[in-house]
Amino acid sequence: MIVEFGHFALILALLVAAFQTVVPFVGARRRDARLMNVAEPAAISQFILLAMAFVALMHAYVTSDFSVANVAANSHSTKPMLYKISGVWGNHEGSMMLWVLILALFGAAVALFGNNLPPTMKATVLSVQASIALAFLLFILLTSDPFLRLNPAPADGNGLNPILQDPALAFHPPFLYTGYVGFSIAFSFAIAALIEGRIDAAWARWVRPWTLAAWMFLTIGIAMGSWWAYYELGWGGWWFWDPVENASFMPWLAGTALLHSALVMEKREALKVWTILLAILTFSLSLMGAFIVRSGVLTSVHSFAVDPARGVFILGIMVLFTGGGLALFALRAKEMRIGGLFQPISREGTLVFNNLLLVTSTATVLIGTLYPLVLEGLTGEKISVGPPFFNMTFGPIMVPLLLALPFGPLLAWKRGDLLGVSQRLVFAIVGALLLAAVAYAMFNRGPSLAPFGIALGAFVMLGAVTEWATRIKLGAAPLDEVVRRATNLPRSNYGTLLAHFGVGLMVVGIVGTTAYQEEHILVMKPGESLAIAGYDATFTGVKPQSGPNYREDIASFDISRGGSVVTTLAPSKRLYDAPPQPTTESGILASWLGDLYIVIGDQQAGTDGYAVRAYFNPLVRFIWIGALIMFIGGGISLSDRRLRVGAPVKSRRATVVAAE
Repeated sequence: MIVEFGHFALILALLVAAFQTVVPFVGARRRDARLMNVAEPAAISQFILLAMAFVALMHAYVTSDFSVANVAANSHSTKPMLYKISGVWGNHEGSMMLWVLILALFGAAVALFGNNLPPTMKATVLSVQASIALAFLLFILLTSDPFLRLNPAPADGNGLNPILQDPALAFHPPFLYTGYVGFSIAFSFAIAALIEGRIDAAWARWVRPWTLAAWMFLTIGIAMGSWWAYYELGWGGWWFWDPVENASFMPWLAGTALLHSALVMEKREALKVWTILLAILTFSLSLMGAFIVRSGVLTSVHSFAVDPARGVFILGIMVLFTGGGLALFALRAKEMRIGGLFQPISREGTLVFNNLLLVTSTATVLIGTLYPLVLEGLTGEKISVGPPFFNMTFGPIMVPLLLALPFGPLLAWKRGDLLGVSQRLVFAIVGALLLAAVAYAMFNRGPSLAPFGIALGAFVMLGAVTEWATRIKLGAAPLDEVVRRATNLPRSNYGTLLAHFGVGLMVVGIVGTTAYQEEHILVMKPGESLAIAGYDATFTGVKPQSGPNYREDIASFDISRGGSVVTTLAPSKRLYDAPPQPTTESGILASWLGDLYIVIGDQQAGTDGYAVRAYFNPLVRFIWIGALIMFIGGGISLSDRRLRVGAPVKSRRATVVAAE
């Protein structure tokens, strides 16, 4: 009965989305307050109905109701409760439910917290947002219904893909989807601005907090996926330029450009046309990601579905909203004024430079991801574009971007003093060069440009510290004034400083683990040892063990350094019961300088030896710590009231008029 209730709530949500798409839009065109006012309760009602439907599906998973086809295909009675719950979004149908739920959540948030929006703008934004939900609800009900029943019901389910039965994968999709789908609000604001003809600094201030929230969650979602791939897949790496990894990375790059472009638009009334276009393209890249994951056109360990009919439906949605948005943009472009002028050497200039490089890097990733698909469609030839292409094209684009990053916040608006800023950054430049020398002395191997990469990341971090020191006049003012300035510095400034510092820390981690990774692949017998990065790993044997829904062979490695035992690592190979699929569990000794990473393979036929892969990944932890710092920085910026205030509201306080 609960399942039918959830299905009914889903249908009602579709009807509410259709109502919300049409009525407020008509009201905004007619300036009819009664019709516009229905947008808010409709958006909230849509979210409540979708939440009910989602909870109903989750109840079916928790209670192992195998009469529901989706539960039977993706769950099992012996699964731990955490993975029964995460199984809701660990499949195509359930993940689409999560998609529309987050769409409705952002719409409801605008309805509840967008009180400073002009009524016509708010009604139009909620109407556009509802139209996206309407399209995806039609997609779910027509092609991907999660509530279909089975008769007779099977005794047990097929189980969830074993590589998804992991704590990081339980939380990774909700965070990732919140970022992916969150950019729909930026799209809705852009379309509403084009329709209303209101594209100004106030619009940029309205759209920035929603874009920032989506960017934050996409940042941490991508980082969690990277962390999962690192320790779960057993490949010894953290990023593989997989098509679906790229599908989430492209909206992140475009969203980062959008955040900086909106800042210029808010502060200087410049880049109006460009900012609107970026808002449309960012969400379009999110739609492309949905198409890649669910159409089967590209093969990936992340893919949800391979049904061409579903792919065609999503392609139609992508064409509708991307094509429609770009067509409207083309119609309105002539009416949009360019805005304020500025010199190339200025804060605006560095932000434009930032945008150009980010968009170019996005195009590079897009070409590398889609080129194999286009070539196969045109010629039938199958090729793969792997890490060498992306590393050779993406990396060089990032170098000038990172070099310019510390300069931007220190330059003045409209016209800056490059020489003066360079003098302020002397400490950062010297510190970065010293760190490069330390890296060269410590590792003394690897690519010759690797120390430069370490220096570049350090320069970004020290540049962020320099900006903070400059703003609070550290060393140039009395201590009480420094403390007062540090206390009164807006939270959005602290958020920006942390985000930039996190970028630099990530760069250090990326360069360190990419350039200086040490790898050994060999066959080891019990009692044999391996020397790697100053550690001695002694293989002591393998023993079987059973888990709640799997069997595994656990290897044991005693790790010592300088003759003293440090720890014991226990990598394993698991075989799950349902579905019967093997997975690899790595053994990792984590430290600030790097991770010792060991994976056990199959036993060699006729011997007691096992295939072993051992890695030492220097500085790899800095990658995820940097991403976490960026997420925290975004949250601090979002908490700044100045960022959350959309437009001035008329004061209700009585005005005192002097008597004549």
